[in-house]
Amino acid sequence: MSPEVGTEAPDFTLKDQNNQDVTLSSFRGKSAVLLVFYPFAFSPICQGELCSVRDDLSEFQNEKVQILAISVDHPYTLKAWADAQGYKFPLLSDFWPHGELTKTYSVFNDTRGIAVRGTFLVDKEGIVRFSEVNQPSDARNLDGWMKAVSELAA
Repeated sequence: MSPEVGTEAPDFTLKDQNNQDVTLSSFRGKSAVLLVFYPFAFSPICQGELCSVRDDLSEFQNEKVQILAISVDHPYTLKAWADAQGYKFPLLSDFWPHGELTKTYSVFNDTRGIAVRGTFLVDKEGIVRFSEVNQPSDARNLDGWMKAVSELAA
């Protein structure tokens, strides 16, 4: 079961596209974190969603919130994708052990070995304030994320 609104978000440390460790709890007391799980780098729906984030980045990443996009892709794949698309936010790799964090957040598709589209907004205290899970073929409505982020900042 995915972390429910009002519960503590499971902590983690993953490598980003630059092979640097990123730890969720390192943001505690500093900023909220928008966790965006997605199936694959370079896939059409994922690219559309993350390019929308890139094009309106200040809505999703600013002094009050940090976006962390997570897939089971290898860090080198994420680096190539970030460079190709101009992503200026962390793309985290849950590559090995394969999908371990994605399974913890209950957004892993065991049949296909990929993440489904899970979105979680974690406040500065580490509590989940927004949760949404869509299947891989169902694009998300980013307006819901923006609303949750703006309500948290209010």
